[in-house]
Amino acid sequence: MKKFITILSALFISAFVLAQEKAKQDDYKRAVSFLGDNLYNKKVFNLNIKINWFADSSGFWYSLQSSTQKQYLKISFPNLIKTNLFDHQKLAKILTDSLVENIRHDSIPISKLDYKSAESIIINIKNKNYVFNSVNNSISRFKQPDKDNPNQKPSYNKKWTAYAENYNLYIKSGNNEKRQLSTSGEKQYEYASWYDWADIMYGENGDRPEQFFTEWSENDKWIYTKICDLRSAHKMYLLDWSIDSLYRPRLLSYYRGSPGDIAMVYEEPVFFNISTGKEIKPKLPRSTHINAVDVEWSKFDGIVYLVWYRRGYKEFKLYRFDLKNEHLETIYEEKSTTNIDNFVYKLAEKKGIMFFLSEKSGWRQLYRLDLKTKKVVSITRGEFYIDKIERIDESNEQIYFTALGKEKGRNPYHKHLYKVKFNGKSLKLLTKEDRNHEIVFSPNGKYFIDNFSTAKYKTKTVLRLAATGEILKKIGEADISGLDNWETPEIFTAIAQDGKTKLYGSLCKPSNFNPNKKYPIIDHSYTGPHYSIFPNSFNRVFYDQSLAELGFIVMRVDGLGTAKRSKSFHNYSYKNLGGGLVDHIGVIRQLAQKYNWIDTTRVGIFGHSAGGYDAAHGLLAFPDFYKVAVASSADHDHRMEKAWWPEMYMGWPVDSAYHKQSNITMAKNLKGKLLISHGGIDENVNPSATFKLAEALINADKQFDILILPSQRHGYQGIHRKYFIKTRWNYFVEHLLGVEPIWDFEWE
Repeated sequence: MKKFITILSALFISAFVLAQEKAKQDDYKRAVSFLGDNLYNKKVFNLNIKINWFADSSGFWYSLQSSTQKQYLKISFPNLIKTNLFDHQKLAKILTDSLVENIRHDSIPISKLDYKSAESIIINIKNKNYVFNSVNNSISRFKQPDKDNPNQKPSYNKKWTAYAENYNLYIKSGNNEKRQLSTSGEKQYEYASWYDWADIMYGENGDRPEQFFTEWSENDKWIYTKICDLRSAHKMYLLDWSIDSLYRPRLLSYYRGSPGDIAMVYEEPVFFNISTGKEIKPKLPRSTHINAVDVEWSKFDGIVYLVWYRRGYKEFKLYRFDLKNEHLETIYEEKSTTNIDNFVYKLAEKKGIMFFLSEKSGWRQLYRLDLKTKKVVSITRGEFYIDKIERIDESNEQIYFTALGKEKGRNPYHKHLYKVKFNGKSLKLLTKEDRNHEIVFSPNGKYFIDNFSTAKYKTKTVLRLAATGEILKKIGEADISGLDNWETPEIFTAIAQDGKTKLYGSLCKPSNFNPNKKYPIIDHSYTGPHYSIFPNSFNRVFYDQSLAELGFIVMRVDGLGTAKRSKSFHNYSYKNLGGGLVDHIGVIRQLAQKYNWIDTTRVGIFGHSAGGYDAAHGLLAFPDFYKVAVASSADHDHRMEKAWWPEMYMGWPVDSAYHKQSNITMAKNLKGKLLISHGGIDENVNPSATFKLAEALINADKQFDILILPSQRHGYQGIHRKYFIKTRWNYFVEHLLGVEPIWDFEWE
């Protein structure tokens, strides 16, 4: 009997071990099922329906998809009649005959569609372009038209064409009359050019790619261009080890200024009078490419508007520049003790007005500027954030804008559409549903499409009347019927470190969640001040589910310092980018007090780019809290980043704050498990900071892991993306979950 019991126990233990192994395989299977390539338009559909307006505002077309069919539909105004965009069965038959393979009418494999007219619908099928005439149901191969020469720009009346030659600006007429407008251009002081962050040069003395740029005035009397001055600019370098046919690395370089650099690319606006050929330069301080002057043509002849930022982004001036007499007039200026990073304006010149958004009151609000008197009047007032001026209706003197946080008791990350009169009166909410509203206006402004949802409520897509917000027709809604046993993320609120400000975040749980278990929690972090990570709409709720399926709780939260709230909320991150995680730690502790299934002894963190900085910073600045981190493509030291981003949020000139918040200077603090990753030819965030952090960790005698993807830029693609995701998953499975990971599992 004892022997029998021993054998039975052994069998039971073996079965239990096998069950554990099987369960782990099931976890990976579920994780893979929630990857975007296996999810979108395969199990979930219509999360955000894209509308394609007809240019004449006579209607629009769109596609709806489900697990059984894909439809191309159109709605025509004014009667709102819904019909097929074309006869699906006839097109399927034509394609079946021409491709000699069965094409189903309910799943025509169109990868791209461009609707020119009913007689000319350009479709891409199996990487070939066709023109489909839906009137007579005929199809022909599409002959690609000659592409416009990117190094030429015709005037509106086509009389002149601008081009560059020998670093100078020329124009030519249809009868080959040629005129040289600029004469002082030369290599590295180049007219009709502009700076691009991705201007990669190959080899020791490689040439910069041509970047032609001009803008004509609508009356063709004037032309605007830039001088790109590279004479003092410094380069950054990359080595591409990934080319199969090369057995030594290929040298890549690009011009890039770091914070505080004087040796930068400079850009200078310049204008020409076409009739006289006169060159006109506004008398403005010299500007680098990171604070280059913004230019917009007026509706009136010879008038342009210029926005000039002082380096450091604490001051800007808005000018009106009269090209006819070269008079430069300041019409508005603004200063801040921190930074100004989101000034936008729209013109209503028939009324002599400009509207702009500013945070100078402490909240981003709408203002009116009288272009003649320069008088500024506040159009809106309150403790809410205006996100965007959507449309200016000069005829009816209405401004349409989207805003967050105006409706009391609602989530402050949910956008709503409003309209208000030019005089600030008759403010009206047009989207009354307590949801996040993504708005797209028709070309004539009479209608708008509204995709509205939350993280908890599926997307509904409707057509609305702009004047009232009335729903005229339902277009579609999200379909998640392909998902089994899935719940939306849990939305939570917590209190910030100041003891009063409400923060918003989400928790993603595994589908087989058991409230009686203890789960490690992983912080998906991105504390970048220009962004908010809260999933405010339904199409953003799936991003963390795959990682959660492996046995984790995955958190997102917007702490103090991130975007879309008050100016004081935003200012927390100024000169303090490394401080964003203080709220994350506080939130996790609050959540653990509320939920006994969160294990604060096993806290992980990951992020990409600025989020990658957060991930490494978590382990280095808070080594007793965060235990495991995966930091990908991170700017580990802001002094090594492109100048724009750090100077905006860390200040200029460079001071001790840069040193104090560098991950590299904190290398000696590492206690947990750290994986740092980077693309080998990332020109956005140069991998040098990742290598420099690795060197500092070695010098501090700290164990860490590093993954370099030699052929990848800032975003990982294809098989490299797959490889990185598997590596990130398994890093947390092994070091945070504490079980042996699996490498070889099915990916689809």
